[in-house]
Amino acid sequence: MADKPRSIFEDVGTTEKQVATPGAIDRGGQGARGAIRAWLFVLFGLVAVMIVVGGLTRLTDSGLSITEWKPVTGALPPMSAEAWDLEFEKYKQIPEYTEQNIGMTMEEFKVIYWWEWGHRQLGRVIGLVWAIGFAYFAIRRQIPTGWTQKLLFIGALGGLQGAIGWWMVSSGLKPGMLDVASYRLAIHLGLAFVIFGFIAWYIMQLSRREADLLQARRSGDAKMWSMSTGLMHFAFLQILLGALVAGIDAGRAYPDWPLMAGGFFPPEPFGLTPVWRNFFEDAGLVQFMHRMAGYLLFIYAVVVWRMASKSANTSIRFSFNLVLAMMFLQMVIGIVTVMYYAPWNIAIVHQIGAIVLWVLILRARFMSRYPIPEKIAGAA
Repeated sequence: MADKPRSIFEDVGTTEKQVATPGAIDRGGQGARGAIRAWLFVLFGLVAVMIVVGGLTRLTDSGLSITEWKPVTGALPPMSAEAWDLEFEKYKQIPEYTEQNIGMTMEEFKVIYWWEWGHRQLGRVIGLVWAIGFAYFAIRRQIPTGWTQKLLFIGALGGLQGAIGWWMVSSGLKPGMLDVASYRLAIHLGLAFVIFGFIAWYIMQLSRREADLLQARRSGDAKMWSMSTGLMHFAFLQILLGALVAGIDAGRAYPDWPLMAGGFFPPEPFGLTPVWRNFFEDAGLVQFMHRMAGYLLFIYAVVVWRMASKSANTSIRFSFNLVLAMMFLQMVIGIVTVMYYAPWNIAIVHQIGAIVLWVLILRARFMSRYPIPEKIAGAA
């Protein structure tokens, strides 16, 4: 029978033959298993903080304050008044300063500089934590069978993310650009959530013995696995649309709800030429897409929750209860964000809500594939 298409969080570097080998993951010892999971938990926390700091960097318009990409020497901030003057002079050459922030003082520049420097520095810390951890377990031969490729994959995605980050920033340094290109911001944020998702998935896999996972998979709910996979992809699309909103400050364009400027559609949603630009650069249309996708996502989440409520397994029902509750809360926060003209303190809560919802959806999907066994009496 032909293999089904893989979704973005299918096991990487694993074959069915390997899965059918009981206890393979435990050959490195229980200590390595627990230690690797702890190491991944550290990465999990760091990437979550990275997403939040990245969001704050965007909300404070700090992302273009450092105009060069120096992966190694850039780890050191300006150490003298002359060095600060040099960095400020470089910033004064880009459109964001000449057309938007002209007259900015050195103290104001330092504020946005530290945000961007902190964001980049945190990326370096994450890369260092990954490299040290992987080298430690590899040298000690404590990486379980089948997991070397997975752990290397996380590192490769992290390196790619750094390159995409600069690709994004470079777009905002071009003539006529006051911010980074919104589609590049969406790719940057989207990849961050992909990395975060893989780490979360691997932590969940390591939380139970391989033999237990094999046993649990036999009683997995194929229908809920399929529907939760669809929910995961739909939520990911909504995250990308949210990034487009943030990229052009579209959240501040129409602060009324449920209408937009008194109507269902925003006025003149296709005023830019060529037409495709409107889907990335027209604030009204971008916010409209984010709103409509949010409504549809919530409706689909209710449908998935209704199906999950019929499951005989408590872990499946409870995991989807959490998803629906967080989905509703996230929708409310999104509405409040728009109605209050997207202030940074509410907008960042909305982004944190997306992080929490993403993890809960992945957890519900995991429980659909690997439900926690329970006695018949408990299920009843």
